[in-house]
Amino acid sequence: MNIIENAYSGILEPALIEEIEAVALIKEFDAGDIIVDIGQYIRSMPLLLSGAIKIVREDEERGEVLLYYLAQGETCTMSIACCMGNKKSEIRAQAEMPTTVAMIPNHFLNEWMVKYNSWRNFILNSYSSRMNEMLGAIDNLAFSNMEERILNYLKEKVKLTNDRILTLTHQEMASDLNSSRVVISRILKKLEHEDKIVLLRNEIRVLI
Repeated sequence: MNIIENAYSGILEPALIEEIEAVALIKEFDAGDIIVDIGQYIRSMPLLLSGAIKIVREDEERGEVLLYYLAQGETCTMSIACCMGNKKSEIRAQAEMPTTVAMIPNHFLNEWMVKYNSWRNFILNSYSSRMNEMLGAIDNLAFSNMEERILNYLKEKVKLTNDRILTLTHQEMASDLNSSRVVISRILKKLEHEDKIVLLRNEIRVLI
C-alpha cells in the first residue's frame, strides 16, 4: 500500500486515489517549515499524508492565533477556498512535525467534485469539521479563561501527537495562544501544583 492509499483508503474511492497518484506532487517538510503563507496565491491544494499541520491566523498588531490542526487524511478547507477563488491565502499552514503532503493542482478540484462522490463528501465534511474547530477556537477566545485555553491546547496536542510528553516551549505556547510567555509560565506552574502536568526542560508531561 503506497503513502496516498494508506492515508486516504476508506475515505476516497480507488479510482480517485489512482488519479491523485498520477497528478500529485509529493512534498516533505520539517517541523516549523511554512507550507502555505499569508498573502501567498495557492496554486495547489494540500492533502496530508503523514505528520501534522498547524493553521494560524495573523494580525500585524496583535500577533497570531491558532485556528486548528490537520492530521493524516485531512486537508485545509481554507486553502481550498483560496484555490477555487484564485485568492491570496489568509492563513499560515506550518508543519508541526516532519510532514508529508500531496499537492493537487487547482484545476482538478472542481473536476473531481462532479466526477467523484467520495471527493465531494470529503470536501463537504472537511468544511464542516474545520468550521466546528474554528467555532471552538472563537469560543475559547471569547468565553474561556486562559487556564481553560491552555488545558484545551495541551489536550489537543496530546491527541494530535498520540504522546503525553510534549516537546514544547512556553514561548511557543504563548505564540499559539496569542498571550505572553510570562502569563503562560505562571499558569503552567499553577497546573503543575494541581498535578495536571509535569514541567520538564522544553517538555510538558500531560497527566489529565
